[in-house]
Amino acid sequence: MNLQIEVAILTVAAVLGALFAAVMGWLESGEAFNGRKFASSVLRAVIAGILIAVGYQYVSAVDALDYLIVFLAGCGVDAVGNRAAGAIKARAKPS
Repeated sequence: MNLQIEVAILTVAAVLGALFAAVMGWLESGEAFNGRKFASSVLRAVIAGILIAVGYQYVSAVDALDYLIVFLAGCGVDAVGNRAAGAIKARAKPS
């Protein structure tokens, strides 16, 4: 397969991983769906996809393990981004 197509698929896998983490977080919370919170997760998913696309521009081959790693990396970007945003909001709130 063409390497550019494989990088595009990896990018989509990273975005799907981040969105998967966001949906799992929402399901775990038991709260009603909040589009504003989900929009920030979509933004983090796009950032994850961009980071993966840039990172994989210089590889010579992609194998099956790369798809799993990229999916998990997308999950991690959303999870860490969500925690960081929560920490920043907590510190920014006046006591």
